Amino acid sequence: MPQNPCIIATKTPSSDVLIFDYTKHPSKPDPSGECSPDLRLRGHQKKGMLYFYGLSWNPNLNGHLLSASDDHTICLWDINSTPRENKIVDAKTVFTGHTAVVEDVAWHLLHESLFGSVADDQKLMIWDTRSNNTSKPSHTVDAHTAETVALWDLRNLKLKLHSFESHKDEIFQVQWSPHNETILASSGTDRRLHVWDLSKIGEEQSPEDAEDGPPELLFIHGGHTAKISDFSWNPNEPWVICSVSEDNIMQVWQMAENIYNDEEPETLNADLESSAA
Repeated sequence: MPQNPCIIATKTPSSDVLIFDYTKHPSKPDPSGECSPDLRLRGHQKKGMLYFYGLSWNPNLNGHLLSASDDHTICLWDINSTPRENKIVDAKTVFTGHTAVVEDVAWHLLHESLFGSVADDQKLMIWDTRSNNTSKPSHTVDAHTAETVALWDLRNLKLKLHSFESHKDEIFQVQWSPHNETILASSGTDRRLHVWDLSKIGEEQSPEDAEDGPPELLFIHGGHTAKISDFSWNPNEPWVICSVSEDNIMQVWQMAENIYNDEEPETLNADLESSAA
């Protein structure tokens, strides 16, 4: 949980989401194998061997957690609410707009009431928790299997603002940088993770630079030899990314500073001399 790093949410093959405060548990697991979470979050419907998908803590509201599932629903809990017997907390809200497995869910980084979800019904849905209608999202966008990342403005979803083109295969993950509003990254089945900078869209390029990609393509991480399953920006260290691939390899990396820092060395030296004076 962003507001308290000691609080951890996890999923299991059961229909519950489990909450742990690791300061209350021993470093080594109980030899009996018994699982003793601090809270059990209920709301998803168990259908045989149910497997869960996305989890997302609200970065702006303490204790608010979203969960996506293959029961086609999204559950929202407030872990600060009083649990009933057996440490069970029921879902505050259940969102039912999707018609297939909900693969992932994520809160808006700045707006505490907005979140997005994606599902196997090929829909991206934007939800507002302030709405009383939990079966109809605020916005819906059709997904695609093209090798591009599309940029939209929530205020006008009829017009796509820009397409980021450089990937060679399907894209599975897109994330905004938590530190820079113009930076995002994308990854997919081409084993590459691309970092983009919106502020460079439309910049002039030399023919040599154009061969490497569009001006907004800041960097390509090519360290993986299998499809990238997921990646995450470090919330505390700018430009640090952790990525994992289907060959069970995790990489923690950071691009060289000269790639994202446009200031000339002379300017940097002048700033240092000025601060030293």
